[in-house]
Amino acid sequence: MGWITEDLIRRNAEHNDCVIFSLEELSLHQQEIERLEHIDKWCRDLKILYLQNNLIGKIENVSKLKKLEYLNLALNNIEKIENLEGCEELAKLDLTVNFIGELSSIKTLKHNIHLKELFLMGNPCATFNHYREFVVATLPQLKWLDGKEIEPSERIKALQDYSVIEPQIREQEKDHCLKRSKLKEEAQRKHQEEDKNEDERSNPGSDGHWYTDINATLSSLESKDHLQAPDMQEYNTKKLDESEDDLEFWNKPCLFTPESRLETLRHMEKQRKNQEKLSEKKKVKPPRILITGNGNALNVNEPKIDFSLNDNEKQIILDLAVYRYMDTSLIDVDVQPTYVRVMIKGKPFQLVLPAEVRPDSSSAKRSQTTGHLVICMPKVGEVITGGQQAFKSMKTTSDKSREQTNASSFFTTSGVGVPQITAYRLSSWLIVEIQKL
Repeated sequence: MGWITEDLIRRNAEHNDCVIFSLEELSLHQQEIERLEHIDKWCRDLKILYLQNNLIGKIENVSKLKKLEYLNLALNNIEKIENLEGCEELAKLDLTVNFIGELSSIKTLKHNIHLKELFLMGNPCATFNHYREFVVATLPQLKWLDGKEIEPSERIKALQDYSVIEPQIREQEKDHCLKRSKLKEEAQRKHQEEDKNEDERSNPGSDGHWYTDINATLSSLESKDHLQAPDMQEYNTKKLDESEDDLEFWNKPCLFTPESRLETLRHMEKQRKNQEKLSEKKKVKPPRILITGNGNALNVNEPKIDFSLNDNEKQIILDLAVYRYMDTSLIDVDVQPTYVRVMIKGKPFQLVLPAEVRPDSSSAKRSQTTGHLVICMPKVGEVITGGQQAFKSMKTTSDKSREQTNASSFFTTSGVGVPQITAYRLSSWLIVEIQKL
């Protein structure tokens, strides 16, 4: 259910640059709000307040809104008019389609001397005999009632008959209160029974399994369904029960009461939460496949970083454009004879090598200036000697505008100087192969 929070008000105050203390108009309709609170402290300058189509059961915490001129509380659960005396400038009050049965509670509006329009249609009190005459005689400041103008002659007649009409209104209010008390007791008892049934359904049997009808269970055992895992059987049974409960709820007749509205909203909220859980399960991505079932490595670039590959007669050099300010502890390198894998913040970069290399003689260095990671992998049967090394360039044909870049000033843990290394973009045939994957 919804609550009135500062964040909610700010999100609905965009027309006032999200400033709430000077807000003059606020719309909080269709927010499933159950209680009216905080507005009188945060928005003292309000003139127009829309709260229609919520679950508000009581008019409260608005008496400090001295400048309020229009209050819309249509389609809520209000049963009594109260706590509006402090709204000195109130001129229009909309209480359409609520549950107001205590018609005499309109007497509290006598203090609102600027009240000109009042809407009570759709309430139980609007069905009372002499309802309109009673309201017109009780509130002399009114000009319009339920969208219909009050004529002077109508008010004169209502005042003349007031002494006769008031006792009749009192009797009808009394009958309505008795009906409401019975409905409340019945709704409370029903709610307790549903909670009990819910507890019974949520608790599994003594052996920890769910059970359905014995005949249905036996027939399912004779079919192919008995091949399913026990957890799948439990999941399917629970899902079927939820669908049946949902269908039964919407097909069940009920009275239009505050309790039935709350019950409907809670049921919808429960269904929404179940749907969100299913969506979260669907959103969970399966683990990335790096090695196929037959043992072949795949080309993967989940971090989506640029890289270059240099292949000469003695070694293969991979240059990864790792983010400059990334901590080295977030990088993990694994060299295998036919492929190399680098985990960058938990995301895999894997590349199949064009030739077999020696993992035990491979080394990984990182640039102090660019942050690039360079992995040198000697080929099988070759020996790496010190000194200047020249590598064959393999430029990509897919990006002619990009020229070769130099990666220099690499360091090793031993402190030994490392020669200048020229890095180039990956060859076009290898890029096409990765894109296919």
